Amino acid sequence: MAHFCWIELLVLATLALVGSSLGARVESDSNAIIIDGQRKIIISGSIHYPRSTPQMWPDLIQKGKDGGLDAIETYIFWDIHEPNPRQYDFSGNKDFIKFFQLIQQAGLYAILRIGPYVCAEWSYGGFPLWLHNTPGIQLRTDNEIYKNEMQIFTSKIVSMCKDAKLFAPQGGPIILAQIENEYGNIMKGYGAAGKSYINWAAQMAVNQNIGIPWVMCQQDDAPQPMINACNGFYCDQFKPNNPKSPKMWTENWTGWFKLWGNSEPHRPAEDVAFAVARFFQNGGVLNNYYMYHGGTNFGRKAGGPYITTSYDYDAPLDEYGNLNQPKWGHLKQLHAAIKQGEKILTSGTATTRNVDHNIDLTTYANNAGERFCFLSNIDGSKDVNVDLQQDGKFMVPAWSVSILLGCKTEIYNTAKVYTPTVVYAKKNQDPTKLSWAWVPEAMDETLDGKGDTKANELLDQKDAASDASDYLWYMTSVNIDANTPRNANLRVTTNGHGLHAFVNKNLIGFQFAGSTNGQQSFNGDDYSFEFQRPVQLNVGTNIISLLSVTVGLANYGVRYDLIPTGLWGKTVQLMAGTTTINLTSSTWFNKVGVNGESQRLYDPSSNVNWNSNQLPTARPFTWYKTTFKSPWGTAPVVVDLQGMGKGHAWVNGNSIGRYWANELSGTRGCVPSCNYRGGYRSDNCRTNCGNPSQRWYHIPRSFLNNNVNTLILFEELGGDTSQVAIQVVTPQ
Repeated sequence: MAHFCWIELLVLATLALVGSSLGARVESDSNAIIIDGQRKIIISGSIHYPRSTPQMWPDLIQKGKDGGLDAIETYIFWDIHEPNPRQYDFSGNKDFIKFFQLIQQAGLYAILRIGPYVCAEWSYGGFPLWLHNTPGIQLRTDNEIYKNEMQIFTSKIVSMCKDAKLFAPQGGPIILAQIENEYGNIMKGYGAAGKSYINWAAQMAVNQNIGIPWVMCQQDDAPQPMINACNGFYCDQFKPNNPKSPKMWTENWTGWFKLWGNSEPHRPAEDVAFAVARFFQNGGVLNNYYMYHGGTNFGRKAGGPYITTSYDYDAPLDEYGNLNQPKWGHLKQLHAAIKQGEKILTSGTATTRNVDHNIDLTTYANNAGERFCFLSNIDGSKDVNVDLQQDGKFMVPAWSVSILLGCKTEIYNTAKVYTPTVVYAKKNQDPTKLSWAWVPEAMDETLDGKGDTKANELLDQKDAASDASDYLWYMTSVNIDANTPRNANLRVTTNGHGLHAFVNKNLIGFQFAGSTNGQQSFNGDDYSFEFQRPVQLNVGTNIISLLSVTVGLANYGVRYDLIPTGLWGKTVQLMAGTTTINLTSSTWFNKVGVNGESQRLYDPSSNVNWNSNQLPTARPFTWYKTTFKSPWGTAPVVVDLQGMGKGHAWVNGNSIGRYWANELSGTRGCVPSCNYRGGYRSDNCRTNCGNPSQRWYHIPRSFLNNNVNTLILFEELGGDTSQVAIQVVTPQ
């Protein structure tokens, strides 16, 4: 019997050896990612598959490769793949398997970040709302219900990758995988349950048996064999918690995200390059740009709240996939310079000495006598001439790093940009103005107080709407006798983000958290506010209809998933003279969404009688429709929504996202010129003050028909369609 077992084990070992010979063995030590024995530095870039389209993927991936990337990294977005329990969707731009296959076809590696919490400025951090509404669940902590769901989804993704042979030992491109995401930043808020949860998550990941290393970012106490990694604008001083682990930078923020009402962030190419060079000077092994291509938050996937539809991120590839110059080219040259030293950086020994105030020289040398040097100046204002004796003299600008081949020849300096700047413009191809038709949003039932459900309390919008819409109606009625003053004030406190109020079918006003036309003011992350307007009451029954609006659900923080939305926990009052009528605990009827959504007015094939006469302007709650011809050529296409208010846009039934064209950027923080020197912060080098936060909205070419296309807008606040135009994005 023992003899038989040894034969069986020999057969299994032989099969395993054959299988491994078809793929790649991925290992690491403190100096390298080791792939089939080859010691490598990995330069990676984040491209999120649902923020572009399958038709865009090959070009984005190729531009990443041309820019010197070794790998493409992406999250897996739970909410789009499992919108309802055990109902999965991997079609269209959700086909992450195809995305990874295209990465491999381009000859690049891939990094899989399962999470499944992703943050990513994605609505609700990537969690599907049915999780929140599951009885007894607590997210991102030691809760059996949540852990079971997390394991089911993680195992589903891993199984799909294994079936497609995507892991490196199977011959696929994926060389690293991540579980959880930046949990160490907020773990303290979960107490002991947080620590036990992260230990469970690590073991659960290891048990998936994928044959490649696992990563946990921003997790200083990541349990072995997890490799902890750094996120931020600078990670040169980061040290892994295991001296045998490689020093990895999973998120090098190439810019920052945009918010409605805020100016435009910009991170100079010189500073990004400085941060990368310093990272490799100090023993870095893997650098991943977050983002390399940011793309577009289609649908209602922008999180925040108040994160814009554009997720350009000032990345090396702009929202549309164009080269963001000089950033793309300057980093490409940096990658080429670093790769010239890859052999020595991954196999040699490093010594660093201070040669002058704020000037460090790091020398990498191997047994063959080869050398590779980084000469850095971390002074934020002073250029320095450095004499390295027999190795030569070098002028090192402030806040820069020179890379020296053989420690004698400068092949790159982070502050010396030779790539020309390219500025893109939006241009009309067709001077003909668009011709519009319209229909009003049907509101009779809700203004009459009729809903689908009722409760004797004000519900949380997440609970009631379950992410089916940005909109939730709250409706009630109140009887007023002849002795009560008819001139009153309606007072509503709300958790945000917006509120439209109707009394007896009349719109009495609207308000959005912090939105004061370019001068936003929030109390930290608190988007709650008080709405108060005068109303005229009738003797007898008065109907109050309140439409609560979300603008992207919170995606980050300790128990961010429990941040209330809508009117839950707040108050609704009528103040009539000295009498205060509290309606908070009245019988409230609710209706999810606006009728046009359920009627699919955004679908060109829907049966709607559009009105082409007396086109209204400044009319809230209106649906608009127009047609346009596809612009010729291959340049990216956008719609200029100047003149419109706030709402949602669709092209040929495809959502191109929320718009808020009349929300102006703040007037504080912008500078006439940008000084890259000194530590970067997200409020440095701001632009676009006083202009619309986002005026142009991306229409991917794959959304267009060969000839005629349909653009449909749901306008919430009231706008003027006369200035709307279809344009292309071209270099000036």
